[in-house]
Amino acid sequence: MFNSILQTIIQWAISHGIKILAILIVAWIILRILKTIIRRVIKSVIGKTYGIRDGVAVEKRTATLETVFYSTVKIVIWVIAVMMIIPEFGVNIGPILAAVGVAGLAFGFGAQYLIRDLIAGLFIILEDQYRKGDSIKVGDVAGTVEEINLRKTVIRDVDGVEHHIPNGEIKIASNRTKLWAKINLEIGVAYDTDLDKVIKVLNKVGQEMAKDKDWKDIIIEEPQALGVNEFADSAIIIRVSGKVKPGEQWGTARELRKRIKEAFDKEKIEIPFPHRVVIQKK
Repeated sequence: MFNSILQTIIQWAISHGIKILAILIVAWIILRILKTIIRRVIKSVIGKTYGIRDGVAVEKRTATLETVFYSTVKIVIWVIAVMMIIPEFGVNIGPILAAVGVAGLAFGFGAQYLIRDLIAGLFIILEDQYRKGDSIKVGDVAGTVEEINLRKTVIRDVDGVEHHIPNGEIKIASNRTKLWAKINLEIGVAYDTDLDKVIKVLNKVGQEMAKDKDWKDIIIEEPQALGVNEFADSAIIIRVSGKVKPGEQWGTARELRKRIKEAFDKEKIEIPFPHRVVIQKK
């Protein structure tokens, strides 16, 4: 009895198992080849279309499109492979396909939201609204795009929280790392300060930083004082603005604040802070 079962298993493995294994191996090889082809084709097209952008932007765009197209192709290839494997178990796939068709029709009536997400995702990707690795804000959620596909966008915020947002729910997406970014600082000085001197010092700091070897490749337009922006309660607010490479605005702003503070200390320029006077009655 045992020998009969073992012989049956061996015969099935020889006649069907090898074929199933061959199908799986071929599917895997096809996917590996297609992944390489997809990446090369996308990189070639993106390089020609977005030639004016830097290499980081091209790489982001390539990674985004590669993920979307490869995941779609992978689903198609494995579905075909499964359909080829099922008959090897003696199952007729005709009724299965018919049942899937009926189920798909029934599912379609309740899939409006899924279709909406897929269409929205398609336009997001084709219009290059944002890419994997970009810093964006969607509604009340802001962070870095960790994944984007036709159905959803995954964002990780500064606290490390991962947000999954269906593409169909995205009405406004603000990309803070596309092409270039700006730094805008509000610098407060005392009311009795010589404003011409302050502006001269701020512009000098911006010029020196733009020429610094560590920052010259990051800063596109040197930071400079735009003038008085506001009369606050205890300070005159002067706006400083500059243009930098995308994603570099935060680090550049931190360094610029540090240099401004050091320059103000050297030039004896006061940065005011609120004072509280306490009167004690006797």
